[in-house]
Amino acid sequence: MTPSDPVRRIRLDTACGALEGLETERCRVFLGVPYAHARRFAYAEPVERWDGVLDATRFGPACPQNRAVHEHLENPTRRFYKREFREGLEAVYDEDCLNLNLYAPKEARRCPVVLFIHGGGFDSGMNCEGPFDGSALAARGIVTVFVNYRVGVLGWLTHRELRAAYGRDGNFGLDDMLTAIRWVRAHIADFGGDADNLTLLGQSAGAISIQLLCLSQANAGLFRRAAMLSGAGLFPKFARPKRAEDTHAYWEQFITAAGCRSLDELRAVPVRRLFDAVEAMRTLRRDAVCHTMPVVDGLLLPAPADELIRSPLPADYLIGFTSNDMYAPLLAHIGSRFGKANGAYIYHFDLDAPGDENGAFHSSDLRYVFETLSGSWRPYGARDHEASAQLAGYLANFARRGDPNGPGLPPWRRTRRGLGTDVLHIAPDGTAMGRTDYGKLTRNALCKGEPKA
Repeated sequence: MTPSDPVRRIRLDTACGALEGLETERCRVFLGVPYAHARRFAYAEPVERWDGVLDATRFGPACPQNRAVHEHLENPTRRFYKREFREGLEAVYDEDCLNLNLYAPKEARRCPVVLFIHGGGFDSGMNCEGPFDGSALAARGIVTVFVNYRVGVLGWLTHRELRAAYGRDGNFGLDDMLTAIRWVRAHIADFGGDADNLTLLGQSAGAISIQLLCLSQANAGLFRRAAMLSGAGLFPKFARPKRAEDTHAYWEQFITAAGCRSLDELRAVPVRRLFDAVEAMRTLRRDAVCHTMPVVDGLLLPAPADELIRSPLPADYLIGFTSNDMYAPLLAHIGSRFGKANGAYIYHFDLDAPGDENGAFHSSDLRYVFETLSGSWRPYGARDHEASAQLAGYLANFARRGDPNGPGLPPWRRTRRGLGTDVLHIAPDGTAMGRTDYGKLTRNALCKGEPKA
């Protein structure tokens, strides 16, 4: 897949070397740009230079993931999201997957930068899915970067041998994100971006990852703002990162399930064997999902999240949640608590997606944020496109100066400690400040659950 606008090839010389990208009617596009390389179960090494002219005209590979091997098309929720975000996508999977897609205004000079971290439950996802196109934000003067990182077993395995070798273990995916952020800060000026005006944007697992990055004081100064959609705040205890050492037994069992006797053997097996073991562990353990995620490693996450969240990084925060998320009441509650404590802007997305009965499902706001409604099969109408332009405008303003408000947009007030939690309500009849209807969110969660194809 490549941008659908009429294009011509362009060349850009950077500190890492020359690359050939695309220029559309709205922006410049550079796809599959490597920011790091990593061996299996080793931490990423940043790319400082490449030889020759890099072809940046097509998407790079995504991290191998279970859905590419065991697609589970009998699962109606998986069928739903495939149609929603990946239909027609000819994805390539490879362990050398640490790459970026960059969209920049044609004459970009010190433009604000938005770096997007995709979701996918920490075990799936890629930076080239249907909604992820930065062309519209580029037209608003924003450089947008979409990041691939390692997921599933490749992103989150822990092991005592890793701790002995590195002084930490696990969190390969989180380390990839930090490596990408540092690479972007070092090199984004070559693409017309302002390294000192960086906003992190993420959805679902991507939003949770950003939350965790905001809890470590070691990351102070790396980014100025954080926007978290369907994933801000402190989750219940069972869903919080475990201590790395408390997950070692799980991964030892995983190694056995893969037919291996050691971590070194697991490093050498074909990637298919890894995901056969994922399937085996799902039958052996009901808690598999709780182990395939970030951990308290003593470095990237130096202490339990419930301790660190009391003193997050001083940053500008924006939080969003949708009405028909399976966990909508929880996401609204924890997001509002964090938002009130840190002066965040919060929106409640309450526009039902047309075309089926799944309402404002989990992550339905992504196509609105990136103004990619026209790439969907859904029959979006005038109000949808109006709300999409508003959300994109808010995000662009937030990326520029930490305040989403601007000409032509309904006023959006910050939340404040000690006051009621007003949120921006994006509804069928308009966009305006209001209060969250927790009764409606609870009824939605109980009656609708996860979206179904």
